[in-house]
Parts: sequence; C-alpha cells; structure tokens
Amino acid sequence: MRACHPVPAAAVTGLAAAMAIGAGRGPAGTLLTTGAVAAGQLSIGWSNDLIDRQRDAAAGRTDKPLALDDVTAPRVRAATGWAVAACVLLSAACGTAAATVHLAAVATGWAYNLRLKAGPWSWLPYAAAFALLPAFVTLALPGRPWPAATVLGAGALLGVAAHFANVLPDLTADRAAGIRGLPQRLGLRASAALAVLAATAAALLLAPGWPVLAVTAPPAAATLLAPRGRLPFLAVILATAVALGLLLTHGGLRGG
Repeated sequence: MRACHPVPAAAVTGLAAAMAIGAGRGPAGTLLTTGAVAAGQLSIGWSNDLIDRQRDAAAGRTDKPLALDDVTAPRVRAATGWAVAACVLLSAACGTAAATVHLAAVATGWAYNLRLKAGPWSWLPYAAAFALLPAFVTLALPGRPWPAATVLGAGALLGVAAHFANVLPDLTADRAAGIRGLPQRLGLRASAALAVLAATAAALLLAPGWPVLAVTAPPAAATLLAPRGRLPFLAVILATAVALGLLLTHGGLRGG
C-alpha cells in the first residue's frame, strides 16, 4: 500500500465518493463509483512506482518501497493487474457511458506515468482526469447527464493545481533525474504560483465574486513572494478546499 501513492489516491477516491453522494447516486451507486475510482488510482500509483523504480533507487528515495526492496516488482505488478481488472469491472457496472469516461481518465494517468510526465504536456493528464471525474459520476445517473461546463472546467483547473502542487517537493530531484515536465521547466516560483492560481480560478469559475477572492487572494500573493517552504502547499490546500466545497454543493454536478 505504501507503493500506491496512498495520499493522492485516497484524496481522489474520497472526492469521487463525496461527488457520488452529492449527485444522488445512492448507497449502491456510491459504493460502485468509489470502488472503481479506488481501483483506478491503485493501478496508476503502482504502475508509477514500477516504471520509476530504477530511477527512484538511483536517487536514494527512502519513501519508495520498490526502490528499497521492501516489496518485489512481480508482487506490485500482479497487484497492478488485479487493480486494472477491478477498475474495468466496477466501471462497467456503472454503465457504458460512465465506464468509457472513467477508463479514459485512468488511461490519462497511465499516459502520464509512461511518457507525458517528462515533457511540457505533463499537466494535460491531470486536467483531463479531474475534468472527467464528475462526468463519471453524473453519466451513471438516469438519463446519463453531463455535468455543467463550469464543473468540467473547474475540475480541469483543479487537476492542473494538483499537478503543480504534487511536483513541488521533488522539483530539484526531478530535474537531476532528467524529468522535464512543465513544472520542472518553469521553476519553483512560477510552479507554486500557478498551483495556487489554478485552484483559485477553479473556485471563481464555480462562484465568481469577491468572497472567493477575499479568501484565496492573500495566500496566492504570499506564494509569489515566498515560493519555498510550506506556504505554497498551504495556499493550494486553502484554494482547493474552497473550490471543492463549491464543486460539491454546485447544482451543475447533476448535469445539464
């Protein structure tokens, strides 16, 4: 479980569960949605560590069980296969349209692991996957409605924020390892600022107005002045919390 990137996997799974409840999927539908997303996140996390195990070992990553030989590659590979199978089956149980969208979202995560993370389009899989997540929830409802365009846009912006925030702690090590995704190309200050601004933009897209800016603008400005340390993370968490709160209470989640 330590090799599956448990914190982001749990966060995305919890978000999916909350959206399913908010959209009225019911107990059985919420369990199916949550299980499918959990399986997809497990497959993405495990495949990431499998693909990067040699680079992580060379970099001396003590937080990577595969790099430390705490778990074997065949064992993680087998777990990844089971996770993919569970993801396909649970997604299919939510309906063809919903399953297609969710499997496309999971495929973008794999594309990130395999190639896109090392190039200027590293943000794209995150944007696509986070935009498709609310669609996976609503397309399983009667009538198969799509979420409102503002919800899709806010999801994409939250994905961009998550990408930049996730990369910040390892920016220097990634550059040394030859990973040249967009955050590594832009540098620490620009990446920290973009993470906060993207999350703020997501909140404003759902609820334009000064109240949102009053909460998110001060930490965003502070991040521009001091991109190192914990401030960018705290700013992203604050802006993201505002955006997620709006997303979960936004009427457009039910489609339209």
